[in-house]
Parts: sequence; C-alpha cells; structure tokens
Amino acid sequence: MVGVGLRSPHIHQILSEQPDIGWLEIHSENYFTVNSPARQQLRAAASHYPISCHGIGMSLGSADALDKQHLSQLKQLVEEINPIAVSDHLSWSSVDGQYFNDLLPLPYTEEALAHFCHKVELVQDFLGRQLLVENPSSYLSFNHSTIPEWEFLRAVQQRTGCGLLFDLNNIYVSSFNHGFDCQTYLDAIDPRTVKEIHLAGFTVKQFEQGEIWIDTHSKPVSEPVWQLYRQWVRQHFTALGGVPTLIEWDLDIPELGVLLGEADKAQQIIAQEASDGISAA
Repeated sequence: MVGVGLRSPHIHQILSEQPDIGWLEIHSENYFTVNSPARQQLRAAASHYPISCHGIGMSLGSADALDKQHLSQLKQLVEEINPIAVSDHLSWSSVDGQYFNDLLPLPYTEEALAHFCHKVELVQDFLGRQLLVENPSSYLSFNHSTIPEWEFLRAVQQRTGCGLLFDLNNIYVSSFNHGFDCQTYLDAIDPRTVKEIHLAGFTVKQFEQGEIWIDTHSKPVSEPVWQLYRQWVRQHFTALGGVPTLIEWDLDIPELGVLLGEADKAQQIIAQEASDGISAA
C-alpha cells in the first residue's frame, strides 16, 4: 500500500477527484485546532482514505519534559481520525521550552538511550497505542557517542515495544554524510518491527569544506534509494506482507500527478517483487 503526503496545494484536488491513493500522511501539528478549515478538510479526506499522523513536535530526545498540551491535542486528533499509524522522530528540537525549526541529532549514549526510551514509553501510555519512531537524517555527530545509530534505534524498539518508521532516504543521505555502509544499517534492523517506510529526494550541497547531502524532500526519489527499496521489498515482502510506503515531498511541491507517478513506481516495485516471490515459491 503506497501513499503520499497530504499537503495544502493538493487538498482540494484530492477531495474533488479522489485519485487512487493507498493512504495519506499528515503532519499532525497542522491539524490540532479542532474547528479549523484544515481539520474540516482532514475529516473529509479521512472519509475516503486511511490517514497516518506524522509528528514533528514531540522533541522526544530533549531534556525538556513532554509538552502536555501538545500530547492532549495529538490524542484528541488520534481519537477522532483513528489513523493507521502515529509517528515521530529519533531527534530533539527544544531547550527550556524554546523550539527550533529543525530535527536535531542525539548523542548516541546509554544515558540518551534511557532518556529517549522513557519519553517513548510515556507517549505510548498516554496515547494508549504504539508509536512509530523514524530514523533521522543528520549532518553532524557527537564525539562522545558510543553507540552506532542503527544499534541505538534497535535498542529503542526492543526496550519500548515501539514500531519503526524506516526512512530509506535518510539512511542513504546519512551514510554519505557520516561514511557508513547502508547495508550495515539495513542488516541491523528486524524487519518485523518496521511498520512504515518513507521514500524522498535529497539535495547535494557544495561547500569549501566539502560536499554534504541534505534531506530536503524537494526532489524525486533518487535511483540508489529506489534500489534500497527494491532490495528491502525483495527480501521481506513475501515473508511479512506489504508495509505502508510513503512518497514524501514537502518543498518545491510539484503537481499532484508527479507525486502519484512516484507512488506508482513504488507500487510497481511491490507488484514485481511479490510476483517474483510467488513464482520462486
């Protein structure tokens, strides 16, 4: 099942034309106001499509306490929409209540792991449901980190029982920025814990100090990321069935047809690998 993000330039077209889309993802915080036009549009969309609530505001890795108002608004939204998934990020974005417009990397230490797991458990208890945690893209790392990211993420899942939102583009981007092997990351994750997959495009930036890749969600999915996705589907689809896949596109948003074309590519990969798996069996 392949979906696309529900973004403001496409809402009216999606509601009026009801194209063949497997599901829609929203950024939860955009729909917190109960009687807003956006919430009304979401209700209309939810009557036709499964919805996934993807958050960017929990700041789970921050030393700040969880924002009770934020959690209450999220719970109300979740109870009304009954989404297929609720997710947020392996990151932090606040200090002393001051929020930054970014998802910042954690130091991968035992102390940070215990703290992050405690936050995830609090959220799951409050919502009364499983949370999905997404692996980040990152552009710096901490010298005192002692745990590889893939082991840290795996430990979060094992300790809390959360699910994983596996972003293959983030793995590819971070593998270049930090010099690790994508295959090492993929091999470390139990596929049974992956409940959603994200695919997106990235931007290459050149600086005097060198090249960096940035997860901008502003381009089509790159061919290497398609290959990672094909590999993942080939290895795990037959055994586990389909995992919801999302095409993310948040900047320089194109016409809806472009997103649907990307979603169709993912659907074709699923169909091909499923067919090959059946034939092999």
